[in-house]
Amino acid sequence: MPRNDAMTAPLSTDVPLADLGATRALGRRLAVLLAPGDIVALRGPLGAGKTALARFVIGALCERYGVPAPDEVPSPTYTLVQTYEARAVAVWHFDLYRLERPEDAEELAIFDAFACAISLIEWPERLGALLPPDHLEITLNPDGDGGRVARLTGYGGRGRELVATLSARPRP
Repeated sequence: MPRNDAMTAPLSTDVPLADLGATRALGRRLAVLLAPGDIVALRGPLGAGKTALARFVIGALCERYGVPAPDEVPSPTYTLVQTYEARAVAVWHFDLYRLERPEDAEELAIFDAFACAISLIEWPERLGALLPPDHLEITLNPDGDGGRVARLTGYGGRGRELVATLSARPRP
């Protein structure tokens, strides 16, 4: 059967983020959709807002599952990974900036997270070919007006589904 490139090509959309409130809104919209096994790759330069977006997603997931949000959601720059339990789902927040080789991620039990948790990964490019092909990539970049633009790109079936759903929902 011939491959349908329209169904396998990545799907992208841009979301303007004028301020922190817009970033919070994106995090809340994303949290409603995420399920165990989902992988969100957060890209962008230092200070782009990757950790802020991860914090908003984690807080919204805790709210969604009726558990208190953690008082603090620190950047896992030094620990490389922080885990959070929100009843029915675990969230693993990775910061791979200090990773020297992709294989070093195996020591963080990253494949366990891919199998049964929601994975939020800052600096996913450090994984190289170990990043699963089915994921949502969010690239944050300054827009020149003090805000940011989030480019959402879905790879694989689930990644494409997340982008399509986020694109179809009205933005606050």
